[in-house]
Amino acid sequence: MAHAAGLVLRPAQPNDIEAIAVLWYAGWRDGHIGHVPAALHRHRRLADFRDRVPPRLHTTTVGECDARLVGFVTVRRDEVEQVYVARPARGIGVADALLAAAEQAVAERFDTAWLAVAVGNTRARRFYARSGWRDVAALDYPAEAGTTPVTVACRRCEKRVR
Repeated sequence: MAHAAGLVLRPAQPNDIEAIAVLWYAGWRDGHIGHVPAALHRHRRLADFRDRVPPRLHTTTVGECDARLVGFVTVRRDEVEQVYVARPARGIGVADALLAAAEQAVAERFDTAWLAVAVGNTRARRFYARSGWRDVAALDYPAEAGTTPVTVACRRCEKRVR
């Protein structure tokens, strides 16, 4: 696994909320526009990401290079719920390091980790496959969208972590 020079992983802090939200918003648009129902778009404005970050902060690990946030990963029980890397930091090992940290966090309590990836997000699907994750099933993922989730066609990927 390659690592970005100077990459530091650490638990997310309240002063990271804005940087995480901005990165998540941009990354979500890169990986999901055209691959999720249009009904979800109105729930994926920058303001929505600002609201979604605080409840996840305690299970979020961030990656920094030169004191700048370049990625983050969020774990929810045995699910690697979110993995995002800033566009300029892609391909240099940031995602590898964040995913390994998430796998380690899941392994503290579970044997197998899982994640959902939108069917059309081929870049992410290739990354997970290269990282040892197995595509095991179709999954209708209930994406957060106000009071009524929006169903997104995904693939469920799993990896034995202990």
